[in-house]
Amino acid sequence: MRRFSFEDVVNATDGTPINSERVVRKITNVTMDSRKVVQGSLFVAIKGERVDGHDFIKEVFSKGAAAVLCDHVPEGIIGPCVVVEDTVKGLQEVARWYRSTLNVKVVGITGSVGKTSTKEMVAAVLAEKFNVLKTIGNYNNEIGLPLTVLSIEEDTEIAVLEMGISDFGEMRVLSRIACPDICVITNIGQCHLEFLHDRDGILKAKSEIFEFMNPEGRIYLNGDDDKLVTVTEVKGIKPTFFGLKDTNDVYPASKESMGLGGTRMRISLRGSLFDAEIHMLGDHMVSNAMAASAIASDLGMDKNQIAAGLYTAKTIDGRSNLIPKGTGYIIDDCYNASPASMMAALDTLNLATGRKVAILGDMFELGPDSDNMHAAVGRYAVSIGIDKLICVGANCRHMYSAALKEKGTTGIGYYTDLESLIKNLRIEIKEGDNVLVKSSHGMGFAKLVEALKEL
Repeated sequence: MRRFSFEDVVNATDGTPINSERVVRKITNVTMDSRKVVQGSLFVAIKGERVDGHDFIKEVFSKGAAAVLCDHVPEGIIGPCVVVEDTVKGLQEVARWYRSTLNVKVVGITGSVGKTSTKEMVAAVLAEKFNVLKTIGNYNNEIGLPLTVLSIEEDTEIAVLEMGISDFGEMRVLSRIACPDICVITNIGQCHLEFLHDRDGILKAKSEIFEFMNPEGRIYLNGDDDKLVTVTEVKGIKPTFFGLKDTNDVYPASKESMGLGGTRMRISLRGSLFDAEIHMLGDHMVSNAMAASAIASDLGMDKNQIAAGLYTAKTIDGRSNLIPKGTGYIIDDCYNASPASMMAALDTLNLATGRKVAILGDMFELGPDSDNMHAAVGRYAVSIGIDKLICVGANCRHMYSAALKEKGTTGIGYYTDLESLIKNLRIEIKEGDNVLVKSSHGMGFAKLVEALKEL
């Protein structure tokens, strides 16, 4: 991060400076975690559900914090503070100001599913030519995004930022901070229906990303998505469409599955062809590769550079991460789930040779049609011939019941909770099995992945 001053924080937030005469150093990093405070940190005191950052202000000054952003100064604190009404909004204002000082292109990526894998693919390709910063972990929300922006270095040429929301207005906040030069929407699925009501609501909420984009920027949309393909122009900008269908501007003219090894393909990039290979699993990763290719080409990269970036792109834990286990594999896709991503993950599992086992957990925030959506996944797993389906959780009882109706009891199992399944893993899983692990993050299936590794 480029250093900035205490006065910059005051001006950015329109906050009240306290103990400003005690300022002794520039700010070199920003954190809301007191354990990560070092010399020169700006500590943002945020009140969480269980912990209040204001309780750690004395401690962070003892560790060398340059200043604290807070909503009140606790008694006895003599270090420099900036007091604001809302520290989360204060953090966002600092990040918005910092972004305005940077000479960097920002790629903003949103969508119902596939944001992280697309971010990884785009960043890997662009890194073949540019100095790239990308969102780390799940730092994609109203707190994570500003922290990511504030980690951009002066020599960063492109920042690839994941932007996640669950309600109307949230993307507007993120767009105002990021001011993206390039906007990517992966799809309009069925996540967060509890808040956004239907897919039209999701499209409206995701489209808020355009509100603060560079007026001379570019837009990339998944043309296979029936909602996104209706977007023909935004603020005079015509989107580039990517996807698997040959009606898109960028698509695979041909592709060959290498099983769990990935996909070989010939990419049609606005009519020009080149060969490439990816080692991230599934057709949705092929679609991500189309997006990355289009963006990279428009940023001046040649086909050899694009192909090299696609070849090296990797996913991360919890997102279709392939883990060798004996003569089979664990497919760790447990970070999050929606009906569409569940079905895509089942398609990926079906690429494996040997017995195919899907362990699927509850999907959250699906709204009033949640029961039917869980049931649809159960029917789909049976229809494509998955050898064994194990459903876990209260919502997944509907998945289990639907699968039973299609197939009967053979190869179909149900557990009310994760602990019960883990106790019976040695009964359920055999040597050489290919095991898909997928659920919404709140189910804690990362623990299941570790248990499978230890079998």
